[in-house]
Amino acid sequence: MHSTPPSTVSRAASPVDPARSTGRSHPAGPVRPTTAMPPLVRITTALTGAVLVGVATSFGQAVPAIASLSNAAGPWFVVAVPLVLAAGVGRLRVGGTRPGRPRLRTAAAMVLGVVLLELMHIGYWAATNLRGYVDSLSWTNFWVVMALPAGLLAGAVAVAVRSVDGRWRGAAAGVTAAVLVGEGVRALLQVADTTGTVPWVVEIVVGIAVLVAGVVVARTPVGRVLALGTGVVGTAGVLAVYLAFGAIGAS
Repeated sequence: MHSTPPSTVSRAASPVDPARSTGRSHPAGPVRPTTAMPPLVRITTALTGAVLVGVATSFGQAVPAIASLSNAAGPWFVVAVPLVLAAGVGRLRVGGTRPGRPRLRTAAAMVLGVVLLELMHIGYWAATNLRGYVDSLSWTNFWVVMALPAGLLAGAVAVAVRSVDGRWRGAAAGVTAAVLVGEGVRALLQVADTTGTVPWVVEIVVGIAVLVAGVVVARTPVGRVLALGTGVVGTAGVLAVYLAFGAIGAS
C-alpha cells in the first residue's frame, strides 16, 4: 500500500483564497450585472413614445381601415396606461407599508398620464399641419381639455393594475372598459352614419372583453362587484360627457 505524499494533500485541500491573500471580502453569491434602465431613460422613452403615437394617429387617419379609430380617444387612453408603466412611475403596491410614498407615486403617475396625452396631441398637431391639414392646440380644443381628466384616470389605472389587491385591479379594468364602451356607444349614436358601425362595435367588444378580464382577475366577490360597478357607471359617465360636449358644440 502506497501512502499519499503529504505535500499533495496540503495542496489539494488548501487552495489559495484571493480574498485572504488581499485582505478583501467578497460577496457570498455571484455578482449579477445591473440591467435596469435608468429612470431618466424610462421617462424620456415614454414621452417620446407619446409624441410618436400622436404622429402615427395623424397618418393613420389616411388609412381607410383604421381612419375612424385613429380619430377616437379610447386607443390613446389605452396606450397611455402602458406608457406610464414603461416610465416606471406607477410601480408600487397600492396601500403599501410606507405611508405617503404610495400617494406620492400615484400622484406622479396621474400627472404623467396628463402629460402623455397632451404630448400625443402635440405630435398629432405637428404631423397634421405638416401634412397640410389644420389642427389647433387651443385650450378650448375638446381633446386638449379632455386630456386632463383622461390623463389622471390613465395614471391611476396604471398604478391600480399592478396592485396586489384584486379590488384595485378590477376597478382599473372597469375604468378602461368604461372609456372604450362609452365612446363606442356615443359614436354609434352620433357619427356612425358617416364612419360606419364596424370600428365602434369593435371598440365596444374590446371594452367588454377588458371588463370580463377585470372580473376574472379581481378574484373576490367585492372586487368583481367593484369591476362591474365601475364599468357600468363609468360607461354612463363617459357617454354623458361626450353627449354634453356634443350639445355644446352644436349650440
